[in-house]
Amino acid sequence: MTRRLLALSFAALALRAQSGDQVLLVVNRHDPASRQIGDYYRPRRSIPAANVCYLDTTSQEEIPWDLYKRQIEDPVAACLQRGALREKVLYVALTMGVPLKVDGAGAGLAAEHASVDSELALLYGKLHGAPINRAGGVPNPFFMKRGEPFRHPRFPIYLVARLAAYDVAEAKAMIDRSLAARNRGKFVIDLSNTGDQAGNGWLRTAAILLPASRVLIDETPRVLYDLGDVIGYAAWGSNDENRRRRSLGFQWLPGAVAMEFVSSNARTLQRPPDDWTFLGWAEKQHLFGGSSQSLAADYIHQGATAATGNTYEPYLTGCARPDYLLPAYFDGRTLAESYYLSIPWLSWQGILIGDPLGRLGKP
Repeated sequence: MTRRLLALSFAALALRAQSGDQVLLVVNRHDPASRQIGDYYRPRRSIPAANVCYLDTTSQEEIPWDLYKRQIEDPVAACLQRGALREKVLYVALTMGVPLKVDGAGAGLAAEHASVDSELALLYGKLHGAPINRAGGVPNPFFMKRGEPFRHPRFPIYLVARLAAYDVAEAKAMIDRSLAARNRGKFVIDLSNTGDQAGNGWLRTAAILLPASRVLIDETPRVLYDLGDVIGYAAWGSNDENRRRRSLGFQWLPGAVAMEFVSSNARTLQRPPDDWTFLGWAEKQHLFGGSSQSLAADYIHQGATAATGNTYEPYLTGCARPDYLLPAYFDGRTLAESYYLSIPWLSWQGILIGDPLGRLGKP
């Protein structure tokens, strides 16, 4: 299929599955920030009151499995069943203040810990009786399905995203930027001479699949800083040993998405001190949230509209792939569709910070 026909195909797909009545909005009743963000988002995306699911849960970021099941998964399942929304809902929007990650036993690729978001994505299958193994990741049935619309029951998952930032004002600004998104600006692809060659290959492929006139790709050891009109960004974050600045100094356009290959950049959504930066593991006084690695929420703080991240170690093969996310987003897919096209495993570590219905529209 030619690039032109592929773009037209995606544009047609984008007309489907992006209305507010296909979103379940999840709010933590006990968290003021969660309620404020839910109240702000709901009318702006015309989400019916019946599609708001209120939880009675903690605001702690990390919770055990029994609490996840009792206070998050089971109540969300009840909301979907009670409102006859199980099939109609395609997207789940979690608000800031809903727990972020589930602690669990094991290590490596058999680890039981996961992001709440990635675990909830499998709820559709669970409601239809699908058994889910807690240990390790579960293959994402929508991964790499570039030419197919997302629909049930063909793809037995929900597309989960998180409306979150360092504070309520930043989360509201992110929602506003999503509503103002237009398909303009450049996609910045920054390879690292210290990065894994598979990851660099995905970055190069992303650049090839985007219009050449809209791409800035750099394969030198330097790090790109202080660029304007950025609509998409993919790089190695703090895993690039040449990255010295916490802020890239970019001018992010409304709708801009940032992604990086970093193991724990969504380990917390708490705001670090203004003078915090990533100086390496040896600088113990500069660890934040137990790590020296960069933070996905920093990109929202700096003006991006969406960012991908990982709550625990996903390994490179478990990270979101820019060669799927960025071309799909450019071609008209919603933000959530684009992300889930790019993520190989569920019940794993990935999260998407952003408005699941966000899209760029026509170039």
